Amino acid sequence: MDRGADSIDAAMERALAKEATPERIETLLRTQLAEEDRNWLAIRAIEGVAAERGLPLPPDLGADLAAAWEQDSGFWATAGGCLACAYDPAECTLSAELLCQAPMVATPLGDIAGVAKEGLAYSTGGEVDEINLALSLVGLGAVALVVATGGSSATVKIGASVAKLARRMGLVSPRLGALASDALRHGVDWARVPSVRGADDLAAVLRPDRFAPLVAVASDLGRTSRTLGTTDALHLLRYVDDAPDARRIANAAEALGPKTVGRMEVLGKSRFLRATVRLSNLTVQLFAGIIGLLLSAASLLGSSLSSLALRGLRRAARG
Repeated sequence: MDRGADSIDAAMERALAKEATPERIETLLRTQLAEEDRNWLAIRAIEGVAAERGLPLPPDLGADLAAAWEQDSGFWATAGGCLACAYDPAECTLSAELLCQAPMVATPLGDIAGVAKEGLAYSTGGEVDEINLALSLVGLGAVALVVATGGSSATVKIGASVAKLARRMGLVSPRLGALASDALRHGVDWARVPSVRGADDLAAVLRPDRFAPLVAVASDLGRTSRTLGTTDALHLLRYVDDAPDARRIANAAEALGPKTVGRMEVLGKSRFLRATVRLSNLTVQLFAGIIGLLLSAASLLGSSLSSLALRGLRRAARG
């Protein structure tokens, strides 16, 4: 079962007490520094965990971090990255230049452009980006699609827009991409698509049940974005493979706030997600019942073996 906010925070603290060692922090930072395109969002988040827990960094590592930041954060480097990002989102990095894309992705214009672009590619025999098209349809048809999943259409729209930008930046996992492609192939009544004249007509051609997992991901990504901002949400999206992942990360974001990314980077995905769930009472009772059954079986087996051994000894004594 999903933990509540207070329980998530406490579980994360227990996990950090075991995992956030000076050696692990140093290894993570040196690994980040060695990357060609340094992810300063992750680096600063890991540094934040070290500072929070009073773990000093080796002097040479601190010097290397300062030199790398000086190299990557100069005015012209930032300006050049922003221009490249504005021209091609595949060139975006998780830093301030994302502001060049954020105003566009949060509007319906991005969804309309996505449908138009992929529709043109289909009609001219070009390669269709199924993930981009599926997410654009989710954004445009959010009002109709949330009926099957609950939640807010505004949150779904935000999440779909952020996911589209993540797709263009290469941050969408293969499993999440497959989820989007499946929704597109089985969730659209293609025979009725030619009759669509606007967003209001989409309800007639989209099958909400088929789009439900993708809409759930978009909704929870929207929650994460509203809580942490677009950049942190984009960073965390790389860890999302399915709807449960998206929900648990959104729950953690609402519980932890700005500390979320640092805990994800230090703990890793599996330990991070484990801290967001707990065993239900029914599961505990089931395990207790299984243990009781095994103990009873062991007791019965021991009793039977003891009886057999005694009978054997009696026969041996008589013989």
